[in-house]
Amino acid sequence: MPINEEWLEKVVEEAIEPELPIIDPHHHLWNTGNTHVDKPYMAEELILDLDSGHNILATVFVECSAFYRDSGPKHLRPVGETEFVNRVADESAAKISDTRQLCAGIVGHADLTLGKEVDEVLEAHLEVAPDRMRGIRHSVPWDPSPDVRGNREPGLLSNVKFREGARRLAAYDLSFEAWLYHPQIPELTAFAKACPDLTIVFDHFGGPLGIGPYIGKRSEIYQQWKDDVTELSACPNVFAKLGGLNMAIKALVGISELFLQARTSWLPITIIICIRLISLVLRDVCSRAIFQWTKFPVPMVYCGILLRRW
Repeated sequence: MPINEEWLEKVVEEAIEPELPIIDPHHHLWNTGNTHVDKPYMAEELILDLDSGHNILATVFVECSAFYRDSGPKHLRPVGETEFVNRVADESAAKISDTRQLCAGIVGHADLTLGKEVDEVLEAHLEVAPDRMRGIRHSVPWDPSPDVRGNREPGLLSNVKFREGARRLAAYDLSFEAWLYHPQIPELTAFAKACPDLTIVFDHFGGPLGIGPYIGKRSEIYQQWKDDVTELSACPNVFAKLGGLNMAIKALVGISELFLQARTSWLPITIIICIRLISLVLRDVCSRAIFQWTKFPVPMVYCGILLRRW
């Protein structure tokens, strides 16, 4: 999607608590545009954003299917992304303050349907980034509606080989990042129970949908989401990473209906509501939840960096 810089600059807020130490646990890098943003976002752009007001001490890169190897075994090609980002982190260390670490953590990708054979991929990730590799994201969003884009293979969380591969993450002290849509939350609960030794990160509030057949059903979705997250919260190996609400597929913010008209009024309220719900249903919320600071550059289509800081 195109970025309208002139429009973004119409609202720029002051940084809140600019001295507060922050770790950004979720951002991306890519050297070409993609379906989210039609421009590159590399270390230079990230550093500029990090210098825009807050005290960002470190960041965590999360895979986005970029910088894959062009050759070699297909299952090992995602290791190129980790290798590239680790090099970016090394090179950036000489350019920025000693108190800030770019891409201090890396969440890469591996095809967990490889089952126990995924060990080769995990070991390759750890070999190229031994000090920064922290986890794996194998996204699983799926919905039967053709209006919902980004679908993966259905039923991955219950797939025997997928679970076998996921369990191998625990052996390497790596976490699993769960990006899915809200109707799949019960599947994630069953998955978490089947993999009790695996640390699972519940991403983006569970991807509440607000397009296609979900339009106009916000109240129903709220209730279903709350009930399902309540059950998920009983799994002590599940942790929440709060963010990603300003995505066009989401129902909790109703972006397709409201964003362009009132971007400065509804988002803080929506986030507060969601945090309250999370605090009600997710046990030990202070020790089991963390904010995404940016998720950049994906939100650049909708808002600037300072507008997103609460």
